[in-house]
Amino acid sequence: MWLVPIGAQAEDRLVRLHAPEALVETGLLKHILPRFSLKTQVRVELVDDLTSADVAFGGDGRALFTGLGATWHLSTIRNDHLGTDRFVGWLNSDVGLRTITGFAPDGEALFTPPGEAQIEVAELEFDGDSVVGKRAAQINCGRCHAIESGSMNGIGSTPSFPVLRSLSDWEERFTAFYALKPHPSFTQIEDITAPFPKDRPSPIVPITLTLDEVEAILSFVALMSPADLGAPLIHQ
Repeated sequence: MWLVPIGAQAEDRLVRLHAPEALVETGLLKHILPRFSLKTQVRVELVDDLTSADVAFGGDGRALFTGLGATWHLSTIRNDHLGTDRFVGWLNSDVGLRTITGFAPDGEALFTPPGEAQIEVAELEFDGDSVVGKRAAQINCGRCHAIESGSMNGIGSTPSFPVLRSLSDWEERFTAFYALKPHPSFTQIEDITAPFPKDRPSPIVPITLTLDEVEAILSFVALMSPADLGAPLIHQ
C-alpha cells in the first residue's frame, strides 16, 4: 500500500492562478472561484508572479472566453498535481463556461464564448442539508445577522438573511461571503481559506466552517422566503 505524503495532499488542494489586473478588477474571479471550490474543495490562490503560477489567463493557450475587447486564453504552466487537472477541466467544461458567461454584475453579461453571443446563465444546485444549514447559520452567522424574519438577534446595521435573500445577487453573496469584507478577517473555511497571518490574527473569535456547512447554509437560504422590501422608490 502506497501512502501519499501530507505535503502532496495539500498541494492537490491548492492551485496558483495568474490573471491580468484588468480581468481581476471585473470581479469575474470572485464570481467563479468560490463556485469551483465549493464543489471540489480545491482552493485557487491568485499570484502576481507568472513564474510561480500553475495556470494563467492571458493571450496564450486555449481560447476560453471573449470580453473587454479581447479573447482570453487559458494556459497550463505546471500540471504536476490533481488540483490543476480539476481546475483546468472545470474551466473547459460546459458548467465552467456557463459560470463564466453567467457573470453579469450590472445585469449585463461581460463575457461570451469565443465567437458566440448567446449567453446561458449557470445556476447552482443546492443539495446540502437545510436543517444543518439553519443550525450552522444560527451558531455562526447569528452573531451579526438576524437569521429569520422577526428575529431580534443580530446587529442593527447588518442586513438580515431574509433581506439578503431578496437581493438579485443573493447567490453570489452567500456563495462567496467568506471572500467579501469584513468576513476574511475572521472567517476560515476548511481547506479553502489560508490561515490568518501571525501578525494579523482574527479580531474576534473566528468563525470556522466546512464546505459541507457552507453548502448546507446555501440550501437553507435557498428555501427561505425573501423579505418584502416594498415597491422601488420613484423619484419625481
